[in-house]
Amino acid sequence: MRRHSRRGEADGRVSATEATLPSAGGAVVARRIGIGLMYGLWRPRVLGAWRIPSAGPVILAGNHSHNIDGPMLIGTSPRPVHFLVKKEAFVGPLDPFLRGMGQLKVDRASADRAAIGQALGVLERGGVLGIFPEGSRGEGDFASLRSGLAYFAVRSGAPIVPVAVLGTATPRGDGRARALPRLRSRVDVVFGDPFEAGDGSGRRTRAALDQATERIQKRLGAHLGTARRLTGRPDQT
Repeated sequence: MRRHSRRGEADGRVSATEATLPSAGGAVVARRIGIGLMYGLWRPRVLGAWRIPSAGPVILAGNHSHNIDGPMLIGTSPRPVHFLVKKEAFVGPLDPFLRGMGQLKVDRASADRAAIGQALGVLERGGVLGIFPEGSRGEGDFASLRSGLAYFAVRSGAPIVPVAVLGTATPRGDGRARALPRLRSRVDVVFGDPFEAGDGSGRRTRAALDQATERIQKRLGAHLGTARRLTGRPDQT
């Protein structure tokens, strides 16, 4: 049985009140916008969306190699998603827009207790939390994972659904990455089988989280390999 936190527990765990949580309705609107933009500008091919549980808390863990990976997942997920987004994106008019769309602002350089509490609150109310566990854009191969994903998964008991987004970081003729994928090009989004990150003991020690991170990395890496074979993109992200 999943154990939920109680407000004000003395062990330092973080929680959030409903008033401080990102808007569930905003995430619904974000999904509608994402569907229009992603399917209007590109040709997403979605595989395995049925693997996402239809109700209850879920964590989507995606690889990250291009700026449109987040919007692509928001627009192709069958359920509205609240993504953890780096605070640097919340500038100018994007700040109120992202907040209004139910996305979570996170400071990656510190233990952002407000963001942690909001993310756990999303899961406690049965929502979908989106995370790029590599922390920032890179090769998109899950080679380097931060421990945040393990913490959220073990702390909440929510299953992780691995996601591979392939085709967003296609290079130009000169080998450099494109600012955006070619319009109307195909982008593959492959959802994997949900899995539990913990070992069943309920432990949340540093050693337990490190072990969970190793298990997660193996599962995400294996899913990426499967997704590349299924889509015929052996070397692409």
